[in-house]
Amino acid sequence: MAFEDWEPVIGLEVHCELKTATKLFCGCKTIFGNESNTQVCPVCLGLPGTLPVMNEKAVEYAVKIGLALNCEISKFSKMDRKNYYYPDLPKAYQVSQYDKPLNFNGHLDITTKEGTKRIGVTRAHLEEDAGKLVHQGGKAGRLDSSDYSLADYNRGGIPLVEIVSEPDIRSAEEAHAYLTALRNILLYIDVSDCNMEEGSLRCDANVSVRKKGTEKFGTKAEIKNMNSFKFAKQAMEYEIKRQIALLEKGEKVIQESRLWDVTENKTKPMRSKEEAHDYRYFPEPDLSPIVLPEDYVQKIKASLPELPAAKQARFVAEYGLTAYDAGVLTADQELAHWFEVGAKLTKSPKGFANWMMGDMAAQMKEQEKELKDLKFDQKKLAELVDIIEAGTINSKQAKEVFLELFNNGASPAEVVKSKGMAQVSDPKAIEAAVDKILAENPNVVADYKGGKQGVIGFLVGKVMAASQGKANPKMVNEVLKKKLDA
Repeated sequence: MAFEDWEPVIGLEVHCELKTATKLFCGCKTIFGNESNTQVCPVCLGLPGTLPVMNEKAVEYAVKIGLALNCEISKFSKMDRKNYYYPDLPKAYQVSQYDKPLNFNGHLDITTKEGTKRIGVTRAHLEEDAGKLVHQGGKAGRLDSSDYSLADYNRGGIPLVEIVSEPDIRSAEEAHAYLTALRNILLYIDVSDCNMEEGSLRCDANVSVRKKGTEKFGTKAEIKNMNSFKFAKQAMEYEIKRQIALLEKGEKVIQESRLWDVTENKTKPMRSKEEAHDYRYFPEPDLSPIVLPEDYVQKIKASLPELPAAKQARFVAEYGLTAYDAGVLTADQELAHWFEVGAKLTKSPKGFANWMMGDMAAQMKEQEKELKDLKFDQKKLAELVDIIEAGTINSKQAKEVFLELFNNGASPAEVVKSKGMAQVSDPKAIEAAVDKILAENPNVVADYKGGKQGVIGFLVGKVMAASQGKANPKMVNEVLKKKLDA
C-alpha cells in the first residue's frame, strides 16, 4: 500500500474548561468529583422562566487565552444558541458563539524533529459545557455495550473555551506537538487545570487525507472526545491509515463522527457528522452582546506572564542552553522557575540544567517525586555543579554525591569531605605519580612510542589506581601525554 503517496490533513478542536469558581451563567459550583446532580440549579438545568447572567471572570479568562494565542480580540461578540438534542443537554441547546467569536485569527508555533512550524488558530470562542453521561453495565471499556446510561448535570454550564485550529497539521506527531504546546500555554496563564482525566481538557480531531501535491481537501471524519494526548496520537495514526486503505481500494470515506476504542485500538462510527446549518444557530435572546473596551483588553494583556516560547528563547540567550534543553525546562512553569533560580547560583547554568534533566529527573520518576517533595534546594544542587566544574570530584563520585543529596538532602561539600573524595589536582603530586607509573611500565611506554597510542588508557588507569581514584583524571591525561610525547 502506497502510504507515502498520501498526505494527512488534520484540524483540532480543543475544549478547555476554565477554572472559575462558578458556572458560566449561574452561581453553581464547578468542583469536580462531587456527588452527581448536586451542583445544579434551575438556570443550568434550563428550566422555564430562568435567565442566565454572564460570568465576568470567564470572559476575562477567555480573552487571556486569545491574547496568549496571538488572536485578534473582538470588541463586539455575542452568544448564540446551538440547537441539538442529547440526553446530557437538558435545554436541548448549548449557548456558544457562532459568527461573532470572542477571539479569532491567531497562531501557535510548534517544534517537532522536522523543525518549527506555525499552526493557525481559527477561533477561540466561549461556550458552556454539557453534562455527562455515565454508561452502566456491559463489558468494561467497550463503547457499544452499555445496558443503560445515567445523566450527571454537574458539569453542565461550566465555562469553557473551544480552540479551533486551521487544518495546517500534517501528521499525528505535529498534532501531539500542538496539543502539548497549547496545554503548556493554558497552564502558564493559569486559566485551567488542564486535567484530561477529569475532562478539563478534551480534544476532537478532524482527519482527512489527500494525494500529495493536491490542494483539494478529502472527506473528513471527526474523532470525538479524546481525553489523553497518547490516545489522541494513536487515534489519528489509526484513522489516517484507515482512510488511506479505503481510498487505495477505490472506496469512499464517509463524513461522520467516530470514537476511539481503547480496548480494540481502533476508531468506530458514532453518528453522521453534522454541518453548521444542522444546529440552527441563532443569537441568544437572554444575553447582551459582549462589548470589550480597549483598555480592558490592554489591562489583561499586561497581566500575562512570560509565555513558554519567549521563555525558551531567553533561556537559550541568557544561559547558553540548546533550544531542546530550554524547551524541556520551559514546558512546565514550575520547572522553569526552579531552573532559573538555580542557574543564578552556579558558574555553569548548562551543567545545572544537565543534572536537572538527567539524574534528578530520573530519580524523581523512579521515586515518584515532584519538585515540592525534594529534600534539597537549588543552592545545594548548584554547589554540586560547581564542585564538579572545579574538578574536585570525578563523574562517578558526582553520582554518588548526588544520591546523598537527593535521598538525604546532604550538603555536597560535606559529603565530599566526609568520604575523602576530593580529587588531587596538585600538578607536582600528579607528575610524581605519573613518573612512577612510567618507570614501572617501560614496555607500555615503548608500545606508545611505537605508535600504539591507545595504551595511554592503561597508564591512566594505573595512575588512578595508585591514587585510589583521587587524582584529577583530566590532569593525569594531560601530564601523561606531555611526558610520552616528549
